[in-house]
Amino acid sequence: MNADGAEVPGDATVLVEHNLDVFVNEILTMRIVCTPNHLIDLVIGRLFSEGVISGVIDVESVYLCEHGTRARVTLRNRVADFSKTGINVVPSCCTGNKLYNHYFDADGASEKVVPIAWEHSWVFAAARTFAQDSPLHKCTFGTHSCYVLVDGRIVCCREDLGRHNAFDKALGAALRAGVDLRQAMVFSSGRIPVDMVMKAIRASVPILVTKAVPTDATIELARAYDLTLICSARPDSMRICHDPKA
Repeated sequence: MNADGAEVPGDATVLVEHNLDVFVNEILTMRIVCTPNHLIDLVIGRLFSEGVISGVIDVESVYLCEHGTRARVTLRNRVADFSKTGINVVPSCCTGNKLYNHYFDADGASEKVVPIAWEHSWVFAAARTFAQDSPLHKCTFGTHSCYVLVDGRIVCCREDLGRHNAFDKALGAALRAGVDLRQAMVFSSGRIPVDMVMKAIRASVPILVTKAVPTDATIELARAYDLTLICSARPDSMRICHDPKA
């Protein structure tokens, strides 16, 4: 219906909420609500950003059932302790978006990231690409996007109904493509709360960019871990919240 009250023909594309159960070493470890695409990227990225694996080298195999509702991951040399049982709810940007068991509890503090030199043009290029819209968002207006850039060039883009999922899908895609995330910039369309910053830190990503605004805790964490944090990124402006090389 338009502003005059007249009906406008046409079908709207609606996002699909997909449920994915992830078994790691035969133990149900995650239940994720997501869009039903790039699911292996999501699983690999989530395990990586939560510190369960150090890279694809730790993964012996990943099996996704024909319906995409179950993923089975076998870790090489059983790198994680999967002797516990039970699944806890962890809040995220989408209520009930993810369920974790205790395998994701960190045993120690993450290491600081290693800062790299960067150029303002990289941020502007990513922001321009985002402004042109990503495919699924263009159809539904209901997704978050995440880009991974190396030397200012976008090497992968992923979308999902949740910003955490989009972030993990992008990380997983980059890892599977052999991208060195220690030399990468990650651009997210969503807010960057503390848990998103920790994902970047665990992934050793040196530069995190968002079109949204930061929180005080986000900036404090970036400073503590030498993470370059850039917010309010637009095609012609940005806010540098922390740059350890400045």
